[in-house]
Amino acid sequence: MKSFVTVLGNDKVGIIHEVTSVLSKNNVNILDINQTLLEGYFTMVMLVDLSKMEIDFTELKDKLESKANEIEVSIKIQRADIFNSMYKI
Repeated sequence: MKSFVTVLGNDKVGIIHEVTSVLSKNNVNILDINQTLLEGYFTMVMLVDLSKMEIDFTELKDKLESKANEIEVSIKIQRADIFNSMYKI
């Protein structure tokens, strides 16, 4: 299963490391990544593969939300199949 992970927040050192560490520790593979700064705001979108993940989707979502609170950014994860279904209607 593939998912999109989006990260938004004020730019600061370590955002990529903190977010990708959560993914790595849970055996989530990053397939594609795009990040940029928009007028001082950090933005990142990743397409990730969850097929080898050893926890369930809800637990990963909770871990990412916890990390978001810790580093003061917004982190959202959405399954790619749901994302694609929204735009086929």
